[in-house]
Amino acid sequence: QVQLVESGGGLVQAGGSLRLSCAASRRAVSNYVMAWFRQAPGKERDFVAAIGRFGVNTDYADSVKGRFTISRDNARNTMSLQMNNLKPEDTAVYYCAAGGTLSRREIYDYWGQGTQVTVSS
Repeated sequence: QVQLVESGGGLVQAGGSLRLSCAASRRAVSNYVMAWFRQAPGKERDFVAAIGRFGVNTDYADSVKGRFTISRDNARNTMSLQMNNLKPEDTAVYYCAAGGTLSRREIYDYWGQGTQVTVSS
């Protein structure tokens, strides 16, 4: 079992930056692919970014490519999402996920509780 806890959300003005973190409870987190998803009010949860076990492979949704950067530190059992040039449409609850396969689909085995990101115009 892996427990995931997100942090770093908050309120920011458009054009600003935030850095989200995801802390995993279990050692050997390098066994898992990790990802970020987000869910805006009244919408389905969408893929944001994913990173392979050792940080070599990454994937980004088109809407965040060039603005967001996903990274991980297996020694610290953490994953991060650096979000730059934020837009009001980035407002959502952001979820951390971990699983066995790098995918844009919600097939991950473990999920965090989410952290709110609000971008004001």
